[in-house]
Amino acid sequence: MKTKETSTNNTLLNIIAPMGLEFRRNDLILGENKGRVYGIIKYPQDLKYGWLSRITNIPGTICSINFTPMDSGIFVENVARSISRNKGLANSTNDPLTRSRAEKAAEDGEKIMRSIDQQGEAIGQMGITIMPISTEDNLFEKACRKVESRVTAINCRLRNLSYLQEEGFKQLSPFYTIEEDIENITNRIVPLSTFVGGFPFASSGYNDGKGYYFAKDGSGGLVIVDPWKREEDRTNSNFVIMGVPGVGKSTAIKHIVLSEYMRGTKLIFIDPHREYWELCKSLNGDWINAGGGSKGKINPLQIRTSPKDEEEEIDKLYEDEGYGMGDMALYIKNLEIFFKLYIPSLSDRHIAILKSEIIELYNNFNIFWNTDVSLLSNEDFPIILDLYNQIAEKAKDKQNPYNKDYDDLSLYLKDLAIGSDSFLWNGYTTIESSSKCICLDTKDLQNSPDNIISTQYFNILQWAWEEIVKNPDERVLLIADEAYLMIDPKVPQSLVFLRNAAKGVRKYEGGIAVISHSVVDFLDPQIKMYGQALLDLATFKIIMGTDGQNLEETKNLYNLTDAEEDLIMSKKRGAALMIIGSKRLQIQFDIPEYKFKYMGTAGGR
Repeated sequence: MKTKETSTNNTLLNIIAPMGLEFRRNDLILGENKGRVYGIIKYPQDLKYGWLSRITNIPGTICSINFTPMDSGIFVENVARSISRNKGLANSTNDPLTRSRAEKAAEDGEKIMRSIDQQGEAIGQMGITIMPISTEDNLFEKACRKVESRVTAINCRLRNLSYLQEEGFKQLSPFYTIEEDIENITNRIVPLSTFVGGFPFASSGYNDGKGYYFAKDGSGGLVIVDPWKREEDRTNSNFVIMGVPGVGKSTAIKHIVLSEYMRGTKLIFIDPHREYWELCKSLNGDWINAGGGSKGKINPLQIRTSPKDEEEEIDKLYEDEGYGMGDMALYIKNLEIFFKLYIPSLSDRHIAILKSEIIELYNNFNIFWNTDVSLLSNEDFPIILDLYNQIAEKAKDKQNPYNKDYDDLSLYLKDLAIGSDSFLWNGYTTIESSSKCICLDTKDLQNSPDNIISTQYFNILQWAWEEIVKNPDERVLLIADEAYLMIDPKVPQSLVFLRNAAKGVRKYEGGIAVISHSVVDFLDPQIKMYGQALLDLATFKIIMGTDGQNLEETKNLYNLTDAEEDLIMSKKRGAALMIIGSKRLQIQFDIPEYKFKYMGTAGGR
């Protein structure tokens, strides 16, 4: 039978073979790279959980770990003899140092004996080789020093495998057999728990199995997160990002939202400092001046869906259908908040009259308790001028027993209807957006009185909430930057609205990111029950640099350890404590360069 000759695939051979390979006494040359193979020859008795991650995640290195299980019988006999020998040495020597070492060796031996005999601990031979590699000599020497210092820091001993670089390289290579010469030098008998507890993937990085690159952890491991994943203590996709100015909050949120945009998530920014204008334009989004632009008007009298607290939803189940159940009835509660924010001095009497007039106005526009407002257009709703004219007309009736109250209301609403504030709120809703990125710019509001700012923020939140709920199958992320601007301890309803939205947004495939400088703003005694709930609700908490009273409040709120407190107190740019449900990570935002091209120059650099 004639055998078929096989030909050599030179193209494949050239791909997998190195350009050059040279072994020297203390290093090796691999193509354009220089490397050096080390072996770990001694381990301390007490090793911390995850200890291997300290050396397996060093940038610019290749590491090989071999573990071979073995029969514990012979090992136990050897350990027993070692214990007896060390105890005898400790009793017979007069040297304090020798005695101390012998006692410690005997104690460690007894600990291993107990774990094997009583707990069934498996043992085996473990060998570790590690090779720093680089194309440049100065970077190569730096990598070697880093390997040596890392190994020394965990109380292990390292040896350069002189004259055995070729064997060490084979040991590291996944395509070669185990090298006996290297095993004789590096193999040490260790309990299985030492190997498993130190395995790098047990403690380094965080991986949801899907999602996107988020940051790096303290050991350089990748943090891969899918914010929309639901399991156990991950009940929503909300974020809280806290930190003093300059620590990288804006950079972090821009990094996150760019990844979300690439996954098809719709973004809505509330931007008080015009930091997202360039990002919005880079993504072909809609930038809307919500601080006074003609295209940024939101009619307060246009009935919108309101976020409900879970307690309110339970109560609703026990109410009769009909009056009080429609969108109109629920929205009138929001209008009460709107007018109280704008006119803090309104009395209960004024509010009662105002609500009565609003109901009458809606009825005049053929809007009733059971009207399906989703079928109406923007122009089907009344505007503030209509409400003002109705109340001003009744104020002329001197026989009206409430004439004085109508006079007051007419005066209060005049600025809203025809005065300096009419450009914000008097008119039909003009915001129209069909893009995946919407930026509601409120910078022009910042020099306005507090009541104007808080009222418009409340108005914007209602519009954003309607965008979230109108398509329950579409992922929407609302980014509320400088969220402290929405907080008024005297009128906490705006914060209550945001809290309720954060609680209910998970039902509509939405998420809310709250960004602010200080947790103290949310923990004022007058609003703490709402502010703290907002901070606690978020599954993803990113705590960046801070100090002073805010650090103290943050420590108490999140039960920070001393190490976590030191991290935050250092205020290192890009460094943060990240809490994912009950999991805590110390992370560093290492953002790909291409993303900065989209971020722009306004903040976040």
